[in-house]
Amino acid sequence: MPGGRLTQPERQQIALGLADSLTYAEIARRLDRPTSTITREVMRNGGPTAYRAELAHRATERRARRRRQTAPRGPQAPPQAHGRDVEAVREYEETFTDVFMQSGLPKMTARVLVALYTTDAGSLTASELAQRLQVSPASVSKAVTFLDSQGLIRRERDERRRERYVVDDDVMYQSTMASARGTAHLGEIARQGVGVLGPDTPAAARLENIARFVDFVSESIARAADQAREILHTKPETTPDKTT
Repeated sequence: MPGGRLTQPERQQIALGLADSLTYAEIARRLDRPTSTITREVMRNGGPTAYRAELAHRATERRARRRRQTAPRGPQAPPQAHGRDVEAVREYEETFTDVFMQSGLPKMTARVLVALYTTDAGSLTASELAQRLQVSPASVSKAVTFLDSQGLIRRERDERRRERYVVDDDVMYQSTMASARGTAHLGEIARQGVGVLGPDTPAAARLENIARFVDFVSESIARAADQAREILHTKPETTPDKTT
């Protein structure tokens, strides 16, 4: 059924579709599933190049068992704001966490970042994060220290002098620019090797090409971020109500 959980044969069809370079939308049409379901399934299980149907099915079963084991120990989940589906939100947060982990973030750091991005306020205290994620304050402290050092969050004090961790409209811009600077530094180091290895050697030519490539990429990222920065400060257009 389109609304139920993916079956093992469906996961095998997803794997075959990826092997045939089909888009998520095309795979979804063939399975009569929402495209978001296919996207979430693939990204939480290794991405399009590493997705394996059997591994994905076992991972889903393990997650289901963990939920059944942990659910009785904690308090009942509070109702979601705006009438959101609790299970859908939890699955989305897991998918978002997996994507951040695939980009290199440790699991707890990724969970903290997702918690901040998916809260309406865009900010939480350490105690709120610990309660929301059901982890120790020490785990939260380690995660936010790393995120702050990478420019992925910022700290501020609220009216009660509590430290809050914030992902506001400008944090994504600042982290993107930091990434561009890090990429540019790679180019600088590669170009240093040209002088060390000799300008007329194959190794030096390789490093020079790497430096030129990285220069172009980093400059393009920074330029695009500057051009698109205003998007982070605008509200998305709402779809008119057709019933009125």
